[in-house]
Order: sequence, then C-alpha cells, then structure tokens
Amino acid sequence: MVVYIQVALDVVESDRAVTIAEEAALGGADWIEAGTPLIKSAGMDIIRKLRKTFPDKIILADMKTMDVGATEVEIAAKSGADVVTILAAADDMVIKQSLLSAKKYGVRVMVDFISFPDPLSRAKELEALGVDLVNVHVGIDEQMTGESPIEMLKKMAAQTDMEIAVAGGLNPETAGEAVLAGADIVIVGSYIIHSDNVRQSAADIRKAVDSAGPAEKLPAAQKKSKEAEMFEIFGKVSTSNISDAMHRKGAMRGILSKIPGKKIIGRAVTVRTFGGDWAKPVEAIDISGPGDIIVIYNGDYNIAMWGGLATQTTVNRKLEGVVIDGAVRDFDEVQKLDFPVFAANIVPNAGDPKGLGEINVEITCGGQTVNPGDIIVGDDSGVVVVPKERAYEIARRSEEVWKREKRLAEEIRNGKTLASALELLKWENKK
Repeated sequence: MVVYIQVALDVVESDRAVTIAEEAALGGADWIEAGTPLIKSAGMDIIRKLRKTFPDKIILADMKTMDVGATEVEIAAKSGADVVTILAAADDMVIKQSLLSAKKYGVRVMVDFISFPDPLSRAKELEALGVDLVNVHVGIDEQMTGESPIEMLKKMAAQTDMEIAVAGGLNPETAGEAVLAGADIVIVGSYIIHSDNVRQSAADIRKAVDSAGPAEKLPAAQKKSKEAEMFEIFGKVSTSNISDAMHRKGAMRGILSKIPGKKIIGRAVTVRTFGGDWAKPVEAIDISGPGDIIVIYNGDYNIAMWGGLATQTTVNRKLEGVVIDGAVRDFDEVQKLDFPVFAANIVPNAGDPKGLGEINVEITCGGQTVNPGDIIVGDDSGVVVVPKERAYEIARRSEEVWKREKRLAEEIRNGKTLASALELLKWENKK
C-alpha cells in the first residue's frame, strides 16, 4: 500500500510557503497543503501559485469550511485545488452540497474531525453521506498539551473503509506509528516547515513512512515522562523564546544574570523578606535541593540579603541558582564560585537576620507573580516565570517558536532579509 505524505504549509507568507514546499517536495512530500492561516493571509492566490509551481502534485486547500460548502469547494477547485477540507462539525446539508460541488468540478472533499467530540459515530454518518476521505486531526493548540491522534486513528481504521489522513504533531517516530495504525495519508507540518533543513526533514518522514515496521516498545522505565520532556525543551530554548510563547508574559523586570553565560532551569522555592533581612533566604537553602531555584523578594535594592557565604551554601546543596529582586554583595566571592546569581543590583552593605518574612508563599519578583513550584528559566537575556499548571504546554509552544526562528535564520543565511522573509510591508498598519 502506498502511503502519501502531505506537507502542511501553516505559515502566512506566500513566498516562504512556496520555497518550503519546493524543498519538502525534493525530500519526498506527495501532497502540498495550503494551510488555513496561509489561505486566510493570501486567499486563493496561494492555491494558484502552488498549482503553477507543482503541476503534478496534489494540492489541498485547507478551508475548514462550515457553511456554503458548494461555493467554497467551487472557488478552491477553480483556483487549482485537488482536495478541499470541510469540518465534520458542519451540518449534513453542507457536507452533501460540498460533495455535489466536488463531483461537478472534479475534486475531492476531505472531512476533518478536528475538535469533534465523537469522531467514530460521525464517521458512520459521513460514510453514509458518501464521504470517502477523512482526517483524524489533533489541532496545534491541543498538541501543546500532549494530545496525539494515534489512538483515535487506530479505532477509525478498524471501523471504516474510508481513506484516512492523520495530522497532529507528527515526526519520524510517530509517522511510522501512524502508518501501522492505518493511515493512508500522513500530514506533517511543524517538523518539516520549521526545520532549518526542510528537504532532510521531509526525507526523514519519507523514510519513516516507507519503512514502517512493528513499533519497538520501550520499557516503562525508559519512557520519557512529560516532565522530562518539558525540562529537556526548556534546556534548549531561550528565555526570549519562552516570552514569545507566553505573549510577552512572565518576564521579570530589572533582574539580570550577574555571572554571564549561565543558564538556570528549575522549580521555585519562594522567599519574601524585607530590607535586607537575610534570615529567611538562608533558611530556604536548608529546605531546597538539586533542581530548585530560590526566588527572593527583598523590597530594597540598596541593602543586600545575599552574599558569598549564602552562595557557598547553595553550591554545597547543589541548587540550580538564585533569583533576587534586590541586591547581592561579596560579588568577588560569588564570581569565584561561578554559581548562577540573577539579581537587580550589587552593593557592599548587608542587612540583619531578624527572621521577618515567609518561605514558599506567593511572591512578586521582578514584577511577576511566582508561586512555589513554578518553573524558572534564566539566561543572559533575563528571567521568565512559567506557571507550573501550564509548564508543559508553554515548553511545547516555546519549542515551536525556537524552531520557527531556526528556519528564519536559515532563510536569512541564504540571502533573505528579515523584513522580506516575513513580508513586513504587507503587514504594516495602513490606517
């Protein structure tokens, strides 16, 4: 059985989309998808451009139609599309009219199950309506929480004779799993389009699809947990990537690394103290350990509540770092210890250990709310706070930002300017 690879061009710039598609085709992609963001940005002109560039490829217009199906199928078909997507949530009449229009103009309809609550029951209804091509699809935002389409794909393949496409954060490993689960079309977006070597990434998918065999099961102890995956991602992305993923939220103000080149990733042990009172900060060291970052609100930038002796203690306890909304002193000693200290100021004078304040309570540090257990990431650009409830999701979103920037960097190395790559003139406010 031939399994096709569809590259999903979920970008918003037409020229970039075509360039990426050309590289993906060289790597083995069979179908070229104009993603929904691309169609909304460029309209049907992108379908015409893709048809002209790829006269022998299947061009899919990811319209995600919910109404006026006949009309949307018609305009996509007349623009050069071979396949048009309709949402499974659309009314049966929309599906019927779409199919009639598709037959009239010689194209196919793919019904997309994205966000549909009961795909299996809907599949039976769609098959009765005459649908022969469906997409088991976990959307990008759902992927960020770890959702996968593979299990639903297995169930769908077991109960229907319709041709099945699958989409949802696939990579070479999961593309192979998708083939074994019954996919006829493997749809890949981010892994290919955000790669700094699109052709090779497409070839990786091609190899995985063509050589899919029985999946090797890892022993339970070797399976990567969500937490392990999260920390691995935070280890490779920057605080700038994380800030972008959080829509400029989470970045502390005025707190920078005092030991350049040091990166910290860990869970917050929070301390609230006042006016240089260093009792609670050093007591917090005793209840902390490897992987922890002490995050301190001091309330005074001119009286230090952290210095060389506290730093030596954290080194002994193998803590990840310290973040201080306040001042640090004994900086010559801190430098020699080479321990990651992020602070707002450096001064020589210290306060007294009065014992005021609290440990492991909600604090404000650098203008950001920090709760015990939140993920703290710091590098030479600054410090960001990731709420523990969303940490895995934010890690995944940060990775997508990181990949997009790597792709853009490759395009710039190949001669484009940043402005031309992103078509900035097109997006300038004309009001």
